[in-house]
Amino acid sequence: MQSFIHFESVSKNFGAAKVVDELDFHVGKEEFVSLLGPSGSGKTTLLMMLAGFERPSSGAIHLDGRRIEHLPPYKREMGVVFQNYALFPHMTIAENVAFPLKMRGVGAAERESRTLKALELVQLAHLRERKPSQLSGGQQQRIALSRALVYEPKVVLMDEPLSALDKQLREHMQLEIRELHRKLGLTVIFVTHDQSEALTMSDRIAVLNHGKIEQFDTPTGLYDRPRTRFVAEFIGETNLLPGTVESSRDGEKTIRMADGTGLTCRDASDFSPGASVMVSVRPEMMHVAGAAGENRIEATLDDCVYHGDHVRLHMHRGDIRLVAKAHRRDAQAAMGGAVGVSFRSDECTLVAP
Repeated sequence: MQSFIHFESVSKNFGAAKVVDELDFHVGKEEFVSLLGPSGSGKTTLLMMLAGFERPSSGAIHLDGRRIEHLPPYKREMGVVFQNYALFPHMTIAENVAFPLKMRGVGAAERESRTLKALELVQLAHLRERKPSQLSGGQQQRIALSRALVYEPKVVLMDEPLSALDKQLREHMQLEIRELHRKLGLTVIFVTHDQSEALTMSDRIAVLNHGKIEQFDTPTGLYDRPRTRFVAEFIGETNLLPGTVESSRDGEKTIRMADGTGLTCRDASDFSPGASVMVSVRPEMMHVAGAAGENRIEATLDDCVYHGDHVRLHMHRGDIRLVAKAHRRDAQAAMGGAVGVSFRSDECTLVAP
């Protein structure tokens, strides 16, 4: 993949606090990349440095082979969609969308044509004479997106633009933005703290923690093969079984738990015999009711929570808490009774404790 955006040893300090710490990563042209992490992880600061609203304390930012960290925002050819939409309340929708073109000196006729085209992209051309206060939250979000696209920028930056919307509308807008990305061939950098949102929309996701990237991978790679405990617990939900690597051969590792239980894991990590590890297993991979799997453990059922199409079995094994996502017919064990669960060696992965 050819690099289009390149962060080279970029750090950002606010006084004594290092918010972004020596980051190096690449984004390809027309790629949709999400910056995902908890509050304070540095994701918005990273976006603001790319947009030009913050300057790096050190390092370089490249766009299409050119260094841009010294350029003001208006010379970076980037559209920005903010969390609060930042629409001008005294302007009509058409005037809001046309504003970036007016600031760039585009003539009135071309400005009108491109504004109409941008509004048609988000299917709101019929509302062009209204004011922002007359629109719903979802419509305002579309207008903010239309304004970011109107001058055909090289990159579109989005800072949690869907966080103020209700669940159903947010999920609808996720699909709309993804479709626009594909249709227009956009390069998108999208900031979110919502794991489901990042998994749904992204080509790749950078998981940030304390100013560093824990893992930069595809949604499938992050979910199925997390490399750190933080990623395993932050992306979705997981069960963690502590143990020690006993042997490693042909990509398959044997792990011995403290009570002597042996587990096998088909894992490409470089943990060597003697290393302390945690076996990470997603709840949907924890099979109950005698399902086949190389790894079998006994647990005690604490609770069974109904979710319509499935149930969640909350269990414990000593002081280890476990969750399994199961079919309703598999939830027949009595509370406090023993439950046998199993998982295959290719349905788990190893992370450092």
